[in-house]
Amino acid sequence: MQLFENLYQSGVAQRLMKYVQVDTTADPNSDSQPSSMKQKNLSKILVEELLALGLKDAELDEHGYVYATVPATINAAVPVICFCAHVDTSPDCSGTAVKPLLHAKWDGSDLVLPDDTSVVISAKNHPYLLERIGDDIITASGLTLLGADDKAGVAVIMDLVAFLMQNPQIPHGKIRILFTPDEEIGRGVDKVNMDKLAANFGYTLDGGERGSLEGESFSADGAKVVFSGISAHPGYAFNKLVNAQKVAAYFLNSLPQLEWSPERTNERKGFVHPVQIQGTAEQCQVQLIVRDFETAKLDWHVQQLDHYAKVACAAFPGSSYVLHRTEQYRNMREILDQYPQVMGHAAKAYQMAGIAPNIMAIRGGTDGSRLSFMGLPCPNIFTGEMGIHSKQEYVSVQDMEKAVEICVNLVQIWAHDASNAV
Repeated sequence: MQLFENLYQSGVAQRLMKYVQVDTTADPNSDSQPSSMKQKNLSKILVEELLALGLKDAELDEHGYVYATVPATINAAVPVICFCAHVDTSPDCSGTAVKPLLHAKWDGSDLVLPDDTSVVISAKNHPYLLERIGDDIITASGLTLLGADDKAGVAVIMDLVAFLMQNPQIPHGKIRILFTPDEEIGRGVDKVNMDKLAANFGYTLDGGERGSLEGESFSADGAKVVFSGISAHPGYAFNKLVNAQKVAAYFLNSLPQLEWSPERTNERKGFVHPVQIQGTAEQCQVQLIVRDFETAKLDWHVQQLDHYAKVACAAFPGSSYVLHRTEQYRNMREILDQYPQVMGHAAKAYQMAGIAPNIMAIRGGTDGSRLSFMGLPCPNIFTGEMGIHSKQEYVSVQDMEKAVEICVNLVQIWAHDASNAV
């Protein structure tokens, strides 16, 4: 879009490299909201920057959510659009003392990270990099993740806000900004105030490859199987002790090895995945995640877990089990199909930016998965974040810039659609 290219002064690289240096690792073992108070350190910075850009109502609430408004530039009754990204990073890899590196005009050679030269980002292991030769690539230094998931999304939204505030001639309706905590541990929208947000439709900026547009996610449940045994002094345990840890191990070993697990499934196949085991001889619990694109199939997966738990206890007379199931999120397509204009406008915004939209299903979830069922239909737009949750994480600056352009296109499409409504 020529107008955008003539007016846009990119700041996404500088923003991302600033934001990733703030440690915002989520804590899955904490019951607080946010789970780690250090997430608010970045959120406070974002509020200060939003206020400096002219968003007078920017605020951080007690739960770690940032809310702000970009005022409308036209009088038409345009639906209120929300752009959302999360500030936290995954606990799977250290996010402390991140040192971001900018590899300008990357030439295709291996990226050997200086603080641990055994960490090498190569096109062999990351084929998408072959499409980004000549781009400016940002990585960490080899000791931590980068945090582009999802600080790339945060940087894109902040650059979008800066562009719109500096160019009030761009026609758009009211835009709401939402930055969330704890997305990485599945609690990103637990305490979001939907009345305060007051948006009609939304878009998360939390996707990977350029062109990806995600309007479908897994449906997800959590399962916990608690095995009970019979405790006894090991010196006098003959014909008395029933070790719950061994029952749990038998149960885990019984689960299908060549299917039904994330390492053996792809595309539209669901899986069950044990994520934690802890306990004693008397009681041991196994926590699992259950995933499928078809919500109805979750029942079958849980029934199978119940079957394998029953078989395990039968192998250890005197043991017992209880299976707990918790709903986590649902396939956002169930909601988005009711509002085809949300995906349709996004696809058009991609095309205006010279990108063919690649409609994809997420083998996971985003804040948008739950927001969609909370009254805010919300697909996911790419930011270029790749190799996430690892020391090999990277992002293309040019991918982030394209995401900004798409968002600028998107708000104008919504405005044009409303202005021309009969």
